Amino acid sequence: MKKKKNIYSHEIDLKKIEIKNMPREQFRQTLEKIKYRGYEVESISDGRKVVITKPGGKFTFGTIRREDFMVWIYNPEDNSLWLISHKDIWKDLEEKGKTSPQLTIKIIEALEKVFVGEEPDEVINLTEIFHSLPGEKVELLLKAYKWIWGQEDCNYPNGKGREMSMEEIRKLKERLINEIR
Repeated sequence: MKKKKNIYSHEIDLKKIEIKNMPREQFRQTLEKIKYRGYEVESISDGRKVVITKPGGKFTFGTIRREDFMVWIYNPEDNSLWLISHKDIWKDLEEKGKTSPQLTIKIIEALEKVFVGEEPDEVINLTEIFHSLPGEKVELLLKAYKWIWGQEDCNYPNGKGREMSMEEIRKLKERLINEIR
């Protein structure tokens, strides 16, 4: 017997649902109402949550990466899910840097602490001075990157992992330091 492709060995948290078959449009509309499932991994002081969903859907050489997950910012007020990205955080840091290079350097220093394994909540007290800056809460950036870096490490265990995004953040830090001089 030929070996089957796309077989994975992984535990799965199942929730049983039952939906009877029905005509195409009605069935589609019913399926679209199925709720997302994920894991709440961080709380933000404004009520939003950092949520991960697994699997994330990353394919490598035609095979899904079972270790992959997606990082979202969930707002329970309006049930919105924001698939936060490096580009989003990079732009946010860049905007903050235009307002205050000094404070942005401090944010990057806080990110560096999270990068090496400190819990975001352990460096959050350093961020209270940042409320005057535009964009996202620094707390959100730290907590989101904790999980984005974990995602990169899972997807690229033999490659750069979290170093891929940190390289660009370090370049921004150097640029901001040079602007101050």
